[in-house]
Amino acid sequence: MVATWIGHATVLVQTQGLNILTDPIYAERAGPFGFGPKRVAQPGVAFDDLPKIDLVLISHNHYDHLDQATLKKLWQRDRPLIVTSLGNDSVIGQVGVPATALDWGRERVIRPGVSVVVTRNHHWGSRWFADRNRALWSSFVVKLPGGNIFFAGDTGMGDGRWPAEAARLGPVRLALLPIGAFRFVPGQMAAGSHIGPPQAVQIFERLGASTAIPIHWGTFRLSYEAYDTPPKLLDAAMRGSKARAGARFAAIKLGQPVSIGPVMARPVSGQTDDATMRHCLDTPQVRRLR
Repeated sequence: MVATWIGHATVLVQTQGLNILTDPIYAERAGPFGFGPKRVAQPGVAFDDLPKIDLVLISHNHYDHLDQATLKKLWQRDRPLIVTSLGNDSVIGQVGVPATALDWGRERVIRPGVSVVVTRNHHWGSRWFADRNRALWSSFVVKLPGGNIFFAGDTGMGDGRWPAEAARLGPVRLALLPIGAFRFVPGQMAAGSHIGPPQAVQIFERLGASTAIPIHWGTFRLSYEAYDTPPKLLDAAMRGSKARAGARFAAIKLGQPVSIGPVMARPVSGQTDDATMRHCLDTPQVRRLR
């Protein structure tokens, strides 16, 4: 298994002869009619350098996750299977691209031994003023021999039970977890619909994931934290976590392919509670982070 972070929530995962792409966005701005946040980093892999894509996962319909122009180009070039949650197939279909839309808990078989399950997370959806929550948001588990992929999409913590629900589908070899767009007031560590690095570490533990890659940072300016605050805060949170030696959750470079190790038998020894995490982060270095 090889994973390449292309930017924001766009990751290319290559495994079992499949090229999987999550929430692909190549637009210069994340918004309608040329408005919206502008890129601060170009895609780590140019569109024309992408391999033939077999499977695309679309978590919800926000402009920084559902990029119609990119999906149209992918469909015209590769004819991939696009899996999303309920209602987003209508948005994707506006540009002539078919998609398979499933409710939480539903599964699409790709081939024997490989399938996609649409799973729960905590977010919301809208592309315009009058369509709030008319399409569903989701995470995904790609069930694979040798360990699953978990793609969190864009999410807040919510009830905190959904990572364990995903973990029950099988051991998680690779988790793709958001760590950015969480600070809207000074010192904030999470928002209602966006986890920050401390909660991302708690989700990593609850998934029992062997490896995680942080996403949803460093590409579009969506909130007030400094560019490098998410990975620095993630490193601090991981120092207080119960992940065992060999379990990895740390930032990777844009466009750099990373080999993903096998599933670990016991990647974490427990769960870090909120009080322990706050104590871990109560340091001068963390307090200086903007």
